[in-house]
Amino acid sequence: MRAEGEAIPAAGRIIVKRVKGFNKARQLLTRENFWESFTTSPRLTAQIKQVFGEELSVQEVVDRIIGEVRDKGDKALFDYTEKLDGVRLDSLEVDRQEIVAAYGTIDKELVSALEFAAKRIRDFHLACGHKAGLIPIAKHLRQQVLPLQRVGLYVPGGTAAYPSTVLMMAIPAKVAGVGEIIMVSPPAKDGRIPAPTLVAADIARVNRIFKLGGAQAIAALAFGTESIPKVDKICGPGNIFVTLAKKMVYGAVDLDGLEGPSEIVIVADEKADPSLCAADLLAQAEHDPLASVILITTSTDLADRVDKEIEIQLGKLKRRSTAGTAIDAGMLVLVDDMAQAVELVNLFAPEHLSIMASDASALIPKIHNAGCIFIGENSPVVLGDYVAGPSHVLPTGGSARFGSPLGIMDFLKVTNIIALDEPAMRELSQAAVVIARAEGLDAHAQAVALRVIASEAKQSRRFPSPLTGEDEDEGEGENLK
Repeated sequence: MRAEGEAIPAAGRIIVKRVKGFNKARQLLTRENFWESFTTSPRLTAQIKQVFGEELSVQEVVDRIIGEVRDKGDKALFDYTEKLDGVRLDSLEVDRQEIVAAYGTIDKELVSALEFAAKRIRDFHLACGHKAGLIPIAKHLRQQVLPLQRVGLYVPGGTAAYPSTVLMMAIPAKVAGVGEIIMVSPPAKDGRIPAPTLVAADIARVNRIFKLGGAQAIAALAFGTESIPKVDKICGPGNIFVTLAKKMVYGAVDLDGLEGPSEIVIVADEKADPSLCAADLLAQAEHDPLASVILITTSTDLADRVDKEIEIQLGKLKRRSTAGTAIDAGMLVLVDDMAQAVELVNLFAPEHLSIMASDASALIPKIHNAGCIFIGENSPVVLGDYVAGPSHVLPTGGSARFGSPLGIMDFLKVTNIIALDEPAMRELSQAAVVIARAEGLDAHAQAVALRVIASEAKQSRRFPSPLTGEDEDEGEGENLK
């Protein structure tokens, strides 16, 4: 890490921008919209031209793929899987034999770990207490809460396996009562989905699995094809093509959000362990070269020690190239006090926030914008990634300002129910008529006024007396039925 203004060290030295002072940090941590500011690299531009035979923007590629999937269905899916993934498939759907065989190709220790994680995740979401059913709200008012009938889960893959992401999405959907879960994940070069991903899907009780990735998978889930059923909601992270496709199909289906690269902000004081701070930064950096890794501290000494630890630990990582790129773009921020640190956190709205400070618990009520908060050195983000219980599908790109972690409520829908009796209708009518007329909506006013007139006529009806033969008033409040 280097101070601002320092010469760049020799090649091979990790360079992370060191930012001194609150005002400079605030300027640098003010976000742009990640997806709107995304620029296509020369390498990606060349790949697009090679595949499509012409220069296209990422948006144009996604437009074309979605259009062809809508028009050609399964044929477009097979064609794009061969063209983009380099795999010619005979069938899109994973059969039961492949799932059973997957258990035999991974260590029993991994199966046990996935089952352990699944139980933790399921127990957490069961404890959240959100349930389907009829819920009384007030007199004459109720809500009907129902699970979505069918959801689609996108699980990244191809060159890597992410069984934890399967568990983190499918289990809360099952706890919510979703009727059918459809999972899509791109195949590897051998035409298979990685075995750990299949085992995790089986543990989480995913209903159907398809070998399909990219924008074409999102389009298939959104609109349906001969093989793949249309879903009500799509969840899951992916690359720029997947995310833009999700953005484009919103409205035809619901979305969990537009997930971007991983993010971690660590807030630490002089008592924090520099080796643990460095380890947690690197753990998120190895996800993606575009990951955001930021340390905010009140201690110059800690900053220096974290600097050294990052260089030591990075050299031992298998994914040091990926992690190094993210670290190179990261930040180490020096502030005067924890109040400034909290303000910067709320400005940046990180996906993961780790607080390694002696007054960590006192800071929690002041944190308004964060996907998940990890308190103390015994709560590393990695445990949240896998086994703590809450879903690791979290708002990124600053969307923690308004977004929430994936949970049961993402798979439930609410219908409000209004069942007024006659006295309640009359009580509410005058205000409704006044507002409707103010808005120039005469038919609205009339729809209420006619009911009031009918109610008044009903109350003033006269009935022949069996004793005198003369009409007599119904009488206020009497039930003559």
